[in-house]
Amino acid sequence: MPEIAFVRGDATTPSGKGPKIIAHVCNDIGGWGKGFVLALSRRWPEPERAYRAWHRDRAHNDFGLGAVQLVQVDPRTWVANMVGQRGIRTGSKGVPVRYAAIDTALTGLAAHALDLGACVHMPRIGCGLAGGTWSRVEPLVIERLTGRGIAVTVYDHGD
Repeated sequence: MPEIAFVRGDATTPSGKGPKIIAHVCNDIGGWGKGFVLALSRRWPEPERAYRAWHRDRAHNDFGLGAVQLVQVDPRTWVANMVGQRGIRTGSKGVPVRYAAIDTALTGLAAHALDLGACVHMPRIGCGLAGGTWSRVEPLVIERLTGRGIAVTVYDHGD
């Protein structure tokens, strides 16, 4: 079983050979404008466009907590928009991260990765603006991805 590889760098420029999926967590209200998504949008317009259309048409699709949208950005690279955050603000109901939704989304991501023979690259999902902790997310990544033989690289942004 592969272990998670931790590297310093930018998850929008994944290293290594073969098909790659860049995974990140989105909110469930259609907001795209802070955090890791800005780096994605600087690199490719497609993930934001697809996410906004997915949210706009949510009455007729699977958009919601735990859903995954795979967006191809070049011949061997996809971005996985994973809905794992309720809203965008910390309030009376706590932080926006929803661990059960991240768990469900990672299960869907694993199916895509296995179908494509892809490795997965990500920042510490759910731990930035969503307010989650890596100690709660890492076991989910291990169980759903590396535990199924999928190579995962986690990027800590270097200054």
